[in-house]
Amino acid sequence: MSDVPLSVLFALVSAVAYAAGAVVQERVAVQQGPGGYAPWRRPAWWGAVGLNGLGALLHVGALAFGPLSLVQPLGALTIVFALPMAALLVRQRASAAAWRGALLAAAGLAGLLALTGSGGERMPRGQELAVLGLVTLGTVLALLLVARGVHHHPAARGGFVAAAAGVAFGMASVYTKTVTDRIAHESPLEMLPLLGAVSVLACAGMLLSQASYRGAGLTAPLATQTVVNPVTAAAVGFALFGEHMRFGVLGEAGAAAAGALAAVGLVWLTVGRTAAPPAPEPPAAVTESSPSGV
Repeated sequence: MSDVPLSVLFALVSAVAYAAGAVVQERVAVQQGPGGYAPWRRPAWWGAVGLNGLGALLHVGALAFGPLSLVQPLGALTIVFALPMAALLVRQRASAAAWRGALLAAAGLAGLLALTGSGGERMPRGQELAVLGLVTLGTVLALLLVARGVHHHPAARGGFVAAAAGVAFGMASVYTKTVTDRIAHESPLEMLPLLGAVSVLACAGMLLSQASYRGAGLTAPLATQTVVNPVTAAAVGFALFGEHMRFGVLGEAGAAAAGALAAVGLVWLTVGRTAAPPAPEPPAAVTESSPSGV
C-alpha cells in the first residue's frame, strides 16, 4: 500500500474515533447541566478522552504518511460520522437537511482529495514555529474573550469557544507534522519543545471543545471546530511546508470550489442536524361527569 492511501485510511478511522468522542462529550455536557464545570468527575468523560486519544494517534499516523492539506480536510468527516452515531447512541433523529448537508460535505471533501498534491519538501524553522505559537496563543485568547462577552447567549458563546478549540487542534496538527518530519533527523531532546507544544495544544483543544458543548448542543460547536481546524492547519501547510494543489491555478480554483461546497454542507448540517421534535399533543379535554343520583 502506498503512502497516500494509508494516510487516508488512518484519517478516516481517526474521524470515526473523534466523532464517537464528540457524541460522548456532548452527552456529558447535557447531563452536567449549566452549573459547575468538572467533566473529569464523570467516567463517561474519560471514555471520551480515550476515544479522542485513539483519534489523535491515528491522526499522527495519517500525518506521518500524508501532507497537512490532505489529512486535515478529512477531519471534516467527523461531523458526518457523528450524524448517524448520535442517532444510534442517543436517539437524536436527523432531519433531511442534515443528511443533505452530510452528502454535500462528503462531495466537497472528495473534490479536495482529488486535487491535493504531494507534501512540500520545506520544513519550518524554529523562529517561524515560535512566532506561530505566539500567534496561536493570541488568537485563542481573543476568541475566549469574545466568548466571555457573549456568555448570555449560549449558542454564540459555544461557537467562539469551539473556534478556539479548532485553532488549538489545527495548530497541534501543524506541530505534529513538524515532529513526524524531523524525527529521523533530530534527537529526542531537541524534539521536546515541539512535543510539549503538541501536548499543550491537544489538551487545550479537548477542554475547550468540552466547554463549547455546554448549552449549545452538539452540532454547531462540532461543525465550527470541524471547519476551523482544517482551515487553520491547511493554511499553515501551504505557507510554511510548501504544500500545493495539483494542476496549478486551475487546481487551486477547483479546491476553493470544493471547499465552498463542503462548507455549505457543514452549514446545512449545523442548521438541520436534529429534526424538530414533534409538537406536543394538546391535552385531552376533561369532561366533568355529573354526579350520579341515588
